[in-house]
Amino acid sequence: MKQQGVRPEGAEGTSDAASRPDPARKAEQNAKALAEQTAGQDPELVEVTHIDEVEGDEPLLPARVHRPSDLMRLLVGVLGVIVLIAIAAFAHGTTSGLEQDINKGTGQAPDLLIKIAGLASSIAILLVPVAFAIERLIKRDGLRIADGVLAAVLAHGVTLATDLWVAKAAPDSIQEALTQPSPGDITALTDPVHGYLAPVIAYMTAVGMSRRPRWRAVLWIVLLLDAFSMLVTGYTTPFSIILTVLIGWTVAYGTLYAVGSPNVRPTGRTLMAGLRHVGFRPVSAARQEVADTPETGDRGRRYFVTLEDGPPLDVTVVDREQQAQGFFYRAWRNLTLRGFATRSSLQSLRQALEQEALLAYAAIAAGANAPKLIATSELGPDAVMLIYEHTGGRTLDSLPDEEITDDLLRDAWHQVRALQSRRIAHRRLVGDAILVDRSGTVILTDLRVGEIAAGDLLLRMDTSQLLVTLGLRVGAERAVASAVGVLGPDAVADCLPMLQPIALSRSTRATLRRLARERAQRERDAVLEASQQAKLARQEAAGDAPAVTLEKSAKKVERAEARAEKRAIDEALEEAREEDLLTQIRHEVLRIRPQAPVEPARLERVRPRTLISFIAGAIGAYFLLTQLTHIEFGPLVANAEWGWVAAAVLFSALSYVAAAMSLLGFVPERVPFPRTVAAQVAGSFVKIVAPAAVGGVALNTRFLQRAGVRPGLAVASVGASQLFGLGCHILMLLSFGYLTGTEKTPSLSPSRTVIAGLLTVAVLVLVVTSVPFLRKFVATRVRSLFAGVVPRMLDVLQRPQKLVTGIGGMLLLTACFVMCLDASIRAFGDQDASISIASVAVVFLAGNALGSAAPTPGGVGAVEATLTVGLIAVGLPKEVAAPAVLLFRLLTLWIPVLPGWLAFNHLTRKGAL
Repeated sequence: MKQQGVRPEGAEGTSDAASRPDPARKAEQNAKALAEQTAGQDPELVEVTHIDEVEGDEPLLPARVHRPSDLMRLLVGVLGVIVLIAIAAFAHGTTSGLEQDINKGTGQAPDLLIKIAGLASSIAILLVPVAFAIERLIKRDGLRIADGVLAAVLAHGVTLATDLWVAKAAPDSIQEALTQPSPGDITALTDPVHGYLAPVIAYMTAVGMSRRPRWRAVLWIVLLLDAFSMLVTGYTTPFSIILTVLIGWTVAYGTLYAVGSPNVRPTGRTLMAGLRHVGFRPVSAARQEVADTPETGDRGRRYFVTLEDGPPLDVTVVDREQQAQGFFYRAWRNLTLRGFATRSSLQSLRQALEQEALLAYAAIAAGANAPKLIATSELGPDAVMLIYEHTGGRTLDSLPDEEITDDLLRDAWHQVRALQSRRIAHRRLVGDAILVDRSGTVILTDLRVGEIAAGDLLLRMDTSQLLVTLGLRVGAERAVASAVGVLGPDAVADCLPMLQPIALSRSTRATLRRLARERAQRERDAVLEASQQAKLARQEAAGDAPAVTLEKSAKKVERAEARAEKRAIDEALEEAREEDLLTQIRHEVLRIRPQAPVEPARLERVRPRTLISFIAGAIGAYFLLTQLTHIEFGPLVANAEWGWVAAAVLFSALSYVAAAMSLLGFVPERVPFPRTVAAQVAGSFVKIVAPAAVGGVALNTRFLQRAGVRPGLAVASVGASQLFGLGCHILMLLSFGYLTGTEKTPSLSPSRTVIAGLLTVAVLVLVVTSVPFLRKFVATRVRSLFAGVVPRMLDVLQRPQKLVTGIGGMLLLTACFVMCLDASIRAFGDQDASISIASVAVVFLAGNALGSAAPTPGGVGAVEATLTVGLIAVGLPKEVAAPAVLLFRLLTLWIPVLPGWLAFNHLTRKGAL
């Protein structure tokens, strides 16, 4: 099924745009009015009134902004302080040798030079901040001075706290690295952090002196002189000076990020003045609104500027605040994707200006249609502007479907071929970056994120991106045909490994996700409609059939109706099923080049799930190791009860039989029981490579499909098993929690923990039902779940034997795990260290719930921590709880991996998986 005519939300056609006045049209009207007023007059006698206000929606700028760069510098400073203290604590010999070498070198300096340097630095260290403050106040920049004073006060407080910590609580090695006997009083020690130097550094950093070269040079000279004089006279150590600089620097950027930096984004008046400064005579300017997203927020603000004499201009203004937008998104992409697939997330304004200018000139030199850059300039220290010739037209997103002709598609591919002939990658070939002028010529804009001397992978990513962009509007067939007609079949076939969501732009991925949700909703609606029609047909047939016939062949009629309903649902699902756009493009390319490579290229350096699993596993391992370090395993293993260990092994093995029963109880079709048990054993291997709540579901669904159960019914059966298991899990957790709270009291009053849990659940339910967004979200998910699961549950309810098997398997599965954990406890503990079976059940059920929710494979880390803490909380000694949990996890997670791998390979060879 073709998929075309898909536009991003907010894209509008020509009719809507023409009926609504926009800022550019108003700017042109102002220019015409000015020309009419001055017509026939002597140009030398005409006094032009310049319009410094920008027309359109010029948003009110916030007084302060929180820059991600300040946060990054804060984190780097904190890391530097930690590393410095670690070196001082663990590399005592290195620090002592460094101090001796420095003291030996500085001890040869002349006394007169030392005195002059000390006197000059002592005076300058106070005069420089005051002079800079006066200079800023004269220029009416008092906000920066206030920020500097606040940072200095906070730095002084951190200095005092650090001095107190070093003197009272720090290890001796750190104290020796940061202090030494004072030259004036041998019994006293020097200050670990300079009480006046750190505030001065914080002050000068917070007021932005680093952006002013002259003041910055004066500051560094003063700091070096002061450090030199302090070192030579013996009033400090090298590590103390480094720590002082780091504290001042870190506190300054922490203050700037907390309170925000003064917003210096240029206004419309600044823009007009900047244009006059570079030789233009602007009359008016109109802001062109572009949605700010993490992907497009750093593209700058765009203005349409009319001139007194000459054609209009397109001006792009980029400032530090806009450049910081999307920083964390780009940093995350740089972390997770390989270097060839990303660009730098940290870029100065000068680098951004030079890159966009270079790409603009290179694109035109390559023969591509691109906006012509005619001038660049700075707008103060925190903004730059790029001035282009005006290119009127509409973006591809705003064009109606009927205006996107084959000639236009071929023209777009010609522009891309021109860029790629000079190894230029655009990196963002989306709908709003492709402009179509009044003559129908395609112009490529937004070259700022591009790259010159690009590799083959980047060029292929451009091809795949444009294929998807055009496919969203005209369908896969026309998009591929136009690409093959210009680039050739081989070039298009080579881009197939790049045809994956991670290689596409963020806006394109969002559009594809929205289309996927719409397809899934259509399929669900088709299934529900087919099920309802089958039920109506069954009711009509039952009303027309004679009663005698119904009594004699009730089972046959029931089976025939069930088969007819399944057939109707499958036919409706097959008819409603649609291929996604990426699959359609692959099929079109493979129709032209059957031997084209289809294996996706590896673009991800690390997957988010892998990173989360590593962090969670590291935390769990750290917690487990801290518990095991205080345990002597030698005597513990020697005194272990091996009979209980054997019992734990038996209960662990029996759990796979129970798991097979709990699954087959919700599958009306006939499935071999021994092979189902083998599939559950294979699940032990799958749990290690996938989260516990995901791997088992996927494996069981695949197993049922290979066993002859239709895909939709297989998913419904596993979903029914999971849903029923969740209900049983909650009921057993509440029941055993109630028993745990009453086992030590004569009355049947529940424990406070159970009451608190029930109240928490009640509050969450009230919150979800009262917030419209949450209520709609939960209702949608529950409706989609019950659409397939409830009919399956009704089929199972008609077979009491199956229902008993499923419920019995779930109860037996929980009992096996509880008894395995209890046997593990009894293997390492005596009678005094044992706890009730109800307490063991509560601890296991809570740990199993967290393990299912944890993103780590098999719940590693979360389960161990929960079980250990839970057993200690219910009264089990730590010396028994830790090895018991370790034995339990060995028997239920780690040791079954090898049998699971063997079972997985066996079932795969047999075609059962």
